[in-house]
This record gives sequence, C-alpha cells and structure tokens, in this order.
Amino acid sequence: MKALGIILAGGNSSRMHELTEKRAIAAMPVGGSYRCIDFVLSNMTNSHIQTVAVLSQYNARSLNEHLNSAKWWNFGRKQGGLFLFTPTVTTNNSWWYRGTADAIWQNIDFLKKRHEPYVIIASGDCVYKLDFNKVLDYHIKKQADITVVCAKLPEGDDINRYGVVEMDRDGRITEFEEKPMVATSDIVSAGVYVIRRRALIDLLEECNREGRYNFVTDILIRYKNMKRIYGYRMEGYWANLADVDSYFKANMDFLRKDVRDNFFHTEPGVFSKTHDLPPAKYNTGSKVTNSLVAGGCIINSTVENSVLFKKAFVGNNSVVKNCVILNGAYIGDNVHVENCIVESHETLLSGSTYIGENGVRIVTGNKNRYDMPVGEV
Repeated sequence: MKALGIILAGGNSSRMHELTEKRAIAAMPVGGSYRCIDFVLSNMTNSHIQTVAVLSQYNARSLNEHLNSAKWWNFGRKQGGLFLFTPTVTTNNSWWYRGTADAIWQNIDFLKKRHEPYVIIASGDCVYKLDFNKVLDYHIKKQADITVVCAKLPEGDDINRYGVVEMDRDGRITEFEEKPMVATSDIVSAGVYVIRRRALIDLLEECNREGRYNFVTDILIRYKNMKRIYGYRMEGYWANLADVDSYFKANMDFLRKDVRDNFFHTEPGVFSKTHDLPPAKYNTGSKVTNSLVAGGCIINSTVENSVLFKKAFVGNNSVVKNCVILNGAYIGDNVHVENCIVESHETLLSGSTYIGENGVRIVTGNKNRYDMPVGEV
C-alpha cells in the first residue's frame, strides 16, 4: 500500500479513573483476548500497510510490553515494520508530547525519511474494523487535502466527548466542532485521518513555528475553509474507549452475536500477542451463561453476562454477573460481584460483596498492598 501508518497511543483520560493508573488506554484489555491497540494494528496490516509508527507517552510500560514483538501483527519484516516512539530529550527539545500534532512533529524525521506518498493517522483507543484502502481510494477520488473518517455517534454516548462534523452532499466537511455542549449533527470523527505525507510535514512545521500542538483544533478546524477536507462515512461497529462507561459497554457488546461474528468469525481477522495458556476449566458446580471466558481461567460457580480475561479465577458458591474481570483477578468463595470492572490481579476476599448500584463500579486494590501478584497489567 502507498501509505504509512501513525497510531496515536499516548493519551490519558481522567474519565477512565483507576483503570489508567496501570496502563495507557491503548493497552486496555478488550473482548476477552485483545488489547485496544490490536484493532487498529490489525486494520493496518489487513490493509497491507507495511510501515507503522506507534507514538506512546503516558504510562506506556504495559503497552510497550505488548508491542515487544512485531510478528503478531505481521510487521516483523526487513522493509518497513513496527516502530515505537516515545518522547526523547535532545539538545533542541526537552518537551513531552504537548498534543497530537506535536507528537507527530517531534518524530518528523521519521516522516521525512519515508517514501510513501500518503499517511494514515489513527487513534489507538478505538474498537472497529476498517479497510484503509477504501478510505485512501475515496481520498484520491475526491482530490481531498485531508480525509476524516466519520462514524455515527454510538447510542447512549455524550456528544461532548467527540469532534462533531457536518458534510455537504459531496462529502466535504462544512463544519467541525470539537467537543460541543450541543450539536445539530450525530456524525462524529472516528479519529482516523488521511493526508499526503509532504502536506502533513508542511502543516506540522507551520504549527510548530506558531506554537500550535493539536491536530484537530490547529489543523482540521483551523484550515477547514482553506483546505479540501472530506468525510468518509464508516459503516459497522465502532467504539471509542474514553471513559469507564464506554469501556464497560464495549466489552459487554462482545456478548452480542453480531459483534462477536464481526470480530471473531469474519475475515480479515483481529490479531494480538498470544500466550501459551491452558484452556479454560469449568469445575463441578460451575454454571456459565452468555459470557466470554479466556484461556487459563478456572470457574467453580456462577458466571452470567460477563467477560473474563485470561487467568481469572472464580471460587465456590460465588456469583459473577454483568462484569468485566481483567487478567489474573482472583474471586474467592461466597463472593457476589455485579455490574463491576475488577482490576487485573485483584483479589476479592471470600464472603465479600461488590455491586455497582448507580453505574459501573471499579474494584481495585489498596495501593499500599505489598502482596499484589507480579505479572502483566
């Protein structure tokens, strides 16, 4: 493909609360077996993009561990490959990434040394399937300066979390408003952009000279009446993991047959780093309904409408209902946990009860604990 990929995976969201104390949003577990960044990486490799740069910053250890081998996404190659860039202190620059445009600008040498004519920029915190070849073909057909992939606002989401766009009949974006309180459109930016590599370099250098650092506000919105900016309507499932509720909902969506079929049983597939784990084990007394249970789990009692990630343990006479149980969580005997997200490697002591009564409850341990199991986060 005649494009290279850039994945923006350095952001942090206070709306994720304790969930991002251990990891970046792009490293959040999704769908029982994946990390959030797996979806965009899979889209890249399935679109035959051979060179991808991941720009990470906030709490990146877990993400870096996940990306420690490019082979899982077919980027282990001599030409191109997977590059991981973090903020680097030099004689000319000692800043962390000050925004999305600044993150790319601080790695502008990478862009200048490449030969691909186009760049596909994508966020690392969204769950979706998309053929970037179709977006690029649309971009070329429209003779656009920038193409923004757009999606319908997910049901129940707040419009003020997104960039809201309006398009004319030809698909050209006429209005772009970032995180409005009230909007007349339900079409939002999906965080994917296509632009010519040389044009991107010029815009980034101009932004840096003027002290502007955000790709949306300082490029898309600022130039919307000067550049030919088009919107590409994406069909199918799309979720943005920007807060606890959207993260919980995205995982619970995988209990729907249409979502499972889309990601699990429809080509092209979604790829991830694999682990050598035994199959899930269901002991006498277990009862599992409408749930996803990953490898290495041991179930001894009732699990209903839940997603359990690898190596989770559920003890005797316990009830797990409408929950997301992250990697290595231990649920003891006679525990009732409902409408909760249980943090990775957390221990729920026998006889305890955790219920999210007014929304989703995050169950996480005391930060002063010294006996937390060591392992993947």
